[in-house]
Amino acid sequence: MGETHSTGSHSTGSHSTGSHSIRIVGAREHNLKDVTLDIPKNTLTVFTGVSGSGKSSLVFDTLAVEAQRQLNATFGWYIRNQLPKYERPDADAIDHLSTPVVVDQKPVGGNSRSTVGTMTDVHSMIRALFARHGTPSEGLVSRFSFNDPKGMCPECEGLGQVRRIDPDRVVDRTKSLDEGAILVPWYRVGSPEWQLYATSGRLDPAKPLAQYTPDEWHTLLHGSGGPKVKVSTKNSSLQLNYEGLVDRVTRLNVKRDVSTMSEKNQAAVAAFLVEQLCPACDGARLNPAALATRIDGRSIADWARMEIGDLIGVLARIDDPAAAPLAGAARTALERIAEIGLGYLSLDRATGTLSGGEGQRLKLVRHLGSTLTGMTYFFDEPSTGLHPRDVGRVGSLLRALRDQGNTVLVVEHDPDVIALADHVVDVGPGAGVNGGEIVFRGTYEELRAADTLTGRGLRAAAVARTRFREPRGKLPVENAALHNLKDVSVVFPTGVLTVVTGVAGSGKSSLASGAFMERYPDAVYVDQSPIAASSRSTPATYLGLMDPLRKLFAKANGVAPGLFSANSAGACEDCQGRGAVITEVAYMDPVTTHCETCDGRRFKESVLAHRLRGKSVADVLEMSAREAAGYFEERALREKATALVDVGLGYLSLGQSLSTLSGGERQRIKLAVQLNRSGSVYVLDEPTTGLHMSDVATLVTLLDRLVDRGNTVIVVEHNLDVVKEADWIIDLGPDGGKGGGEIVFTGTPSELLAVHGSLTGEHLRRHLGVAPA
Repeated sequence: MGETHSTGSHSTGSHSTGSHSIRIVGAREHNLKDVTLDIPKNTLTVFTGVSGSGKSSLVFDTLAVEAQRQLNATFGWYIRNQLPKYERPDADAIDHLSTPVVVDQKPVGGNSRSTVGTMTDVHSMIRALFARHGTPSEGLVSRFSFNDPKGMCPECEGLGQVRRIDPDRVVDRTKSLDEGAILVPWYRVGSPEWQLYATSGRLDPAKPLAQYTPDEWHTLLHGSGGPKVKVSTKNSSLQLNYEGLVDRVTRLNVKRDVSTMSEKNQAAVAAFLVEQLCPACDGARLNPAALATRIDGRSIADWARMEIGDLIGVLARIDDPAAAPLAGAARTALERIAEIGLGYLSLDRATGTLSGGEGQRLKLVRHLGSTLTGMTYFFDEPSTGLHPRDVGRVGSLLRALRDQGNTVLVVEHDPDVIALADHVVDVGPGAGVNGGEIVFRGTYEELRAADTLTGRGLRAAAVARTRFREPRGKLPVENAALHNLKDVSVVFPTGVLTVVTGVAGSGKSSLASGAFMERYPDAVYVDQSPIAASSRSTPATYLGLMDPLRKLFAKANGVAPGLFSANSAGACEDCQGRGAVITEVAYMDPVTTHCETCDGRRFKESVLAHRLRGKSVADVLEMSAREAAGYFEERALREKATALVDVGLGYLSLGQSLSTLSGGERQRIKLAVQLNRSGSVYVLDEPTTGLHMSDVATLVTLLDRLVDRGNTVIVVEHNLDVVKEADWIIDLGPDGGKGGGEIVFTGTPSELLAVHGSLTGEHLRRHLGVAPA
């Protein structure tokens, strides 16, 4: 049997301590309770436990940070000063680490010049291929780079998009110039900028713009030349060249360094802009010379637009002995991307549009061709965003890295990934203050028999829903063609729980968060984007509790509200309201120490003397959400605290830093902000991200409560425990990319079980233990 360990216990399992194991002694980072643990090397170890139990604190904030810190310490001082600085984790000892490779879920991000091709370095191989073997040959690789002046389109400067002034946004056609038809704030009536048009003699200032002739309209927006216009300022007069409104605003406010403009003016200009496909290069980003070069009749932009799965075939047909080696290297790199289920992407896909799961898998691709051994790989839920069909692919890659002689550490909730583990560490028993202990170590089979939340979840039999709510109405989406959607028309029923599912790249998000939200923009959309999480951000600030709380304390004590802000007058002067003192010295790792003056409570002692119903402001912020829901007599505050309890975060303290929360906790706190509505339409993008199987049950209960309260809930989801609880399913596919974008099935889960040709139906039958019809 696997072992169950209490706080701080030493492992006594089959893996001895020493260089064959990573050794952690007394780890106390975040909620970890003096954890001591041995992790066998050269194995695949999966860390499980409920959301907020301390898995990430142990794997990423303790092990990965210390490995990165020690690796950086091997470099010279100059290089170290250029690298990120990592603070030594709160632990007595961490021994026998090896070189780390961290593959997390942080958004890939990147600027507007970052694409799948640039991120994976495949685009550099393709550029070299076109430079050396394209016709006509350019010779220079830089001539095919949209990030190099030699290759970029001069119109859009390699962005593929241009920002243009929208005439209908800068003027109100129903008004005349005298009535303020120009909507740009600094062109108000009477201003020198306004005089350039109203007193130019070219236009009738009393004439509504809607009555302008085509010539007058052109003069207003794009006119030029002719005599100069005299305009008056407060102290003098100027002679200005006449310049059409759109051309002038573009020159002075769009094509200039925005850092020289005030934030107010930047926001004003942004309101007048539209982003359009560059008319010069049609979004290809490159100049005409680069686009004229062909291989087998296709330009490099044609290759970049193709799905990776199709591009592999194009590269395979290159048989020129001189070009074949380079084409082969590019094909191998693309085949690795296809192997992890991303063959539907294209090289020109902007990295900023990738989902968290897609981004993480692309990060993984970078390491698949590596022949390095003895590394430690850290993965944060690599199954995120994957349909059950694709989870096996990631599992094969994890095992391949292990078999190459590496240690692979994975934080994961998916039972199919947990089942692949050589070794499992279960963290718990609960979340937050109720977690932070190692409750199990052993094999997957032993975990299934263990008395932990994970063990019980793995043993639980999935049961299909048999009773379904009746829809109260319809929300149709017609002829949707966004991204890979193939002229899709579908009806979303109201008053029920609808799950939109399908394999990765099938068009789920394009339909639900794209086409549906365009058609129904008033719907409440909760996506996977990260929430702002500075060291001063807390559940109280995020939920909007702090302002009313400060006013309550101020009213009860007859003082100013600012006194109860740790960011203002009430802050401890020694730590500036942080509760800790951070010491940063050049070339040295930062050191954070507990503030002795305020004992980590952030406020001055004089502020803490003020009370509200017997509690200081620090006392209230140290309450858990569940305690606060009982403390607040004010309905608005009580509802906000109760919302945290409803989404399973009752254990969080109101003043806990958001930067310490797990991904699953952050996802649910976003949902908590949107609760307590009725008659609303909710669209949730993969809300089970970061959730343990026991947390998923809590989430389903919450979704049911939202529907029973009169709301319509639409969920984009792969998790089969959510799929089986739906009233209605919209399944897209049959595959990803150009092989998807169609409605495969609509109906109830019980009807889906009898359908053939649906990958979701196939896996739902397995999940429920139902034999194929």
